[in-house]
Amino acid sequence: MSVSKVQVGQVWKKAGSDESFLVTRLYSEALTTFAVLRPAGKETAAILRVKVIRKGASQALPGFSMAQDSDEF
Repeated sequence: MSVSKVQVGQVWKKAGSDESFLVTRLYSEALTTFAVLRPAGKETAAILRVKVIRKGASQALPGFSMAQDSDEF
């Protein structure tokens, strides 16, 4: 799933699981943007660093989809 822009505060679901992740930070290294994700509701859990993929004018997180677009909502 791609969106126009990955932003802090968005909730993404990991593919193949029901676990939700919150985007807590975005940063750039060289020409690449990374999103820092942490499991929703678990402030002390380990964080994930995921490379933001650009597809034309939209962005995506590989292995994740927007939680608002899932069948549960």
